Amino acid sequence: MTTPRDRSRGVGRFTVATWFQVVLGVMGIVVLVGAGAGAQVIGNTNVATDRVLNRTQPALVQATRLQGAFLDQETGVRGYALTGDRQFLEPYTAGLERQTHAAEQIRALVSESPQLLADLDAVQRAADSWRSEYALAGTSAATVPAGSTVRGKALFDELRARLDTQEQGLRTAIAADRAALEHARALRNWVLGLMVAVTLLTGVFLTWFVRRLVARPLSQLAKASLRVADGDFEHHIEVAGPADVATVADAVERMRGQVVAELDSSRAQEALLSEQKDVLDAQAEDLRRSNSELEQFAYVASHDLQEPLRKVASFCQLLEKRYGTQLDDRGKQYIHFAVDGAKRMQTLINDLLTFSRVGRDTATAAVVDLGTCLNNAVGDLGSVIDDSGARLELPDGLPRVNGDSTLLSMLWQNLISNAIKFRSPDRTPLVRVACELDPEARMWVVTVTDNGIGIEPEFAEQVFVIFQRLHAKDVYAGTGIGLAVCRKIVEYHGGTIGIDTAYTGGTRFRFTLPVSAENDDHSTTTPDSTAVALEGVPL
Repeated sequence: MTTPRDRSRGVGRFTVATWFQVVLGVMGIVVLVGAGAGAQVIGNTNVATDRVLNRTQPALVQATRLQGAFLDQETGVRGYALTGDRQFLEPYTAGLERQTHAAEQIRALVSESPQLLADLDAVQRAADSWRSEYALAGTSAATVPAGSTVRGKALFDELRARLDTQEQGLRTAIAADRAALEHARALRNWVLGLMVAVTLLTGVFLTWFVRRLVARPLSQLAKASLRVADGDFEHHIEVAGPADVATVADAVERMRGQVVAELDSSRAQEALLSEQKDVLDAQAEDLRRSNSELEQFAYVASHDLQEPLRKVASFCQLLEKRYGTQLDDRGKQYIHFAVDGAKRMQTLINDLLTFSRVGRDTATAAVVDLGTCLNNAVGDLGSVIDDSGARLELPDGLPRVNGDSTLLSMLWQNLISNAIKFRSPDRTPLVRVACELDPEARMWVVTVTDNGIGIEPEFAEQVFVIFQRLHAKDVYAGTGIGLAVCRKIVEYHGGTIGIDTAYTGGTRFRFTLPVSAENDDHSTTTPDSTAVALEGVPL
């Protein structure tokens, strides 16, 4: 049996990665050599530019300033010699300062040129001679001696000659530096052009090389694979090229054989899956029928259970009415217990029926206004709000969501009545409703906050469990099913509900509802909350 390595020719001893590493290595060497040469010539150009712009030319400028400083000194001394007025010595004093500064600058700028330093030293020696033999003697005496003027002129002429020599040396240095800069620029341009040409030629050659040794075998493998993919499972794949390309071709060939071998098996599996689908459809139909029958049974059973309870309550009340005068207090208490138990059982059965129907028998799902549902709930609770004196702070507007208006009204009614029921005895009940948009989760976040007795954090989940009560029935009435219904309604609409345990001023319920499709175009702003005192009248 021939192996992929046997089928590959010439280049098959190396993989595609190896050939690419070779190509990249050659290209990298060319780039590194070119970069090194370019860096060298650019560095030489920068050095020449720096020498012209930052050394010799600034040194010439400072030499001009130095010459001006000496002229100011000579002018000051000459004016003092003619008038004897010491005010004329001010240019001399200022010139001394400028001379010192200019000389320091020149010395720093030409520190690498011994000849220019020698010229500067000659200037300073001539300046010291002129100053010591003429300028200092003249400025310290009341009048300048007549014979010293000639001597001073000769010394200053010597200083001027030294300054001219210095200037000429600087101009010669500038000319030499500029010539070196032009040569460096020409060399830089030539080297960079050669580097670009060599890089392009190397890239073209390596592209041709990679195409011939790698791209062509890969193209042949792709054509053969597409032919097999189009359904020609009898076509054998034979590709020469790098070792890993030949390995892939061999793997595709083996895969082709497995596909052919498993094709018949897949057809058999398809028939089996079709049979299983029919079974699942039949089971789903049985389940739907069973759920419908179970719902009908719950409805009938609830009515059948409530009928004897109504009779028990009615006959107990008749007993109390007819034989009340013959019963003692304990007998009347027993009758009261029986009537109260029957009524609570009726309430419990109705609540259970309501809980079981949430999300099952509703078929009115549509885009509804949360504000309208809230208004309906507040209207139904009008007497409770009036009796408790509760104050409600409701937003100016609430968004529209996908849901069932009856269930959402029931949600609002349970949450607001729960807030009023568990109010604090020492303050007026206050219920605040707020709504905001969570754009990342695309959910409306609604909070219902009260200032009541609150719920301890450890009971934050327990209150949503059906029949779970935190207080005795003689303290707070109810069956413990209201918050369980709230959770079932919110989850039916695709949201979540919970208690904000960080809030300590009472209880804060937080629930979410998905943003409806129409909110993508408008109604995506968060409603503002406005305090509105309500007494059972709809907004």
